Amino acid sequence: MSPRPEQSEIAGSPLLSRRTVLAAGAALPVLAAVATPAAAATAVVVEPSNVQQTILGFGGMNHTVWISDLTAAQRETAFGNGTNQLGFTVLRIPVHEDRNNWSREVATARRASELGAKVIASPWNPPASMTESFSGGKRLKYGSYGAYAQHLNDFTAFMANNGVNLYGISVQNEPDYASAWTAWTPAEIVRFLRENAGSLTTRVIAPESFQYRKAMSDPILDDATALANVDIIGTHLYGTSFANLPYPLFQQKGAGKELWMTEVYYPNSTDSADLWPQALDVGEHMHRALVDGRFQTYVWWYIRRSYGPMREDGQISKRGACMAHFAKWVRPGHQRITATANPQSNVYISAFKNGAQVVIVAINKNTAAADLAFTIRDTGSATAQTWLTSASANLARYTDIAVSNGAFNAQLPARSIRTFVIG
Repeated sequence: MSPRPEQSEIAGSPLLSRRTVLAAGAALPVLAAVATPAAAATAVVVEPSNVQQTILGFGGMNHTVWISDLTAAQRETAFGNGTNQLGFTVLRIPVHEDRNNWSREVATARRASELGAKVIASPWNPPASMTESFSGGKRLKYGSYGAYAQHLNDFTAFMANNGVNLYGISVQNEPDYASAWTAWTPAEIVRFLRENAGSLTTRVIAPESFQYRKAMSDPILDDATALANVDIIGTHLYGTSFANLPYPLFQQKGAGKELWMTEVYYPNSTDSADLWPQALDVGEHMHRALVDGRFQTYVWWYIRRSYGPMREDGQISKRGACMAHFAKWVRPGHQRITATANPQSNVYISAFKNGAQVVIVAINKNTAAADLAFTIRDTGSATAQTWLTSASANLARYTDIAVSNGAFNAQLPARSIRTFVIG
């Protein structure tokens, strides 16, 4: 994400313009060209016995050097899970190269941690004394790899001493998009993982490519020693096409490792997060990341931003409501289960379970309502509680539905996202 402070985003720096174009390039049309005609209910089958990945959380970034910190009330809105709260369970913070700035991240990180969130950290640069210029920009001196590992450990220890046990720490933020921060080649990342990452005192995240470039992560997966010293394959999804979300090599070689999406805004950083139905793009993007990409987390860029999940006034935006349809009810430890993912054009279904409870998130981007007939295999009778976000509603408690022998019919209003909680 852009390293510029507040004013550069407003000014439309070259980096922002490029990133915006990349992000927009992956977007699909928000609406169907023609309203879907009325038809019989479309079948959706949910299979709780067919388990996919375990979900580890949803969240966003706080960076107090570039924008102001979340207020105490905004921390509750972000990481609480009550009414008018986002239910986030992941916080990402920077590892500042200047240690004098480390304390700035403590207040929000500590409160997020107290509320049960995982806190991860990513560096943009090592301390200046450890870097050198080269033809491609700035890099970590080869003789400073050990000192850099100690720098990361020092940050981990500092946070622990201030009440925050980091869940993981990254080797480098976006090493392949580093015109204004430190660049790493895939070979350099593998070398650091092989020779130095084993000394790190928390989980190790790499490579955090800005665009899920497999050329950055394939060498890690193909090197047994490097792979043994990494815990989380992390990436960003700026401009990543939906077709490039699956990662067969990770499925082949990543056993025991976690797969995290650690930063994105989507589809852009220029529109207001309250535009509707455009905000439904966020719901579809999350669906695609979880279902097609099999990611275990989904982490937004700035938590509080005009284009983010929380508006500058601290209220949840429409984009934030779409995120919360997952974050509030699909909690860490839930498992994604197989479901009919795309039963109609512009309708997207994902399903999750926790014990006997099943959570279904359903998105309808059409201009007409969608009627669906759900079957949850191996499920008895229950009540489905539901919540809705539409043009006129935000995370609103919606109609309960009786589930009989695992079957129920439900309508998705036009241009809406609806979460069903059964059991």
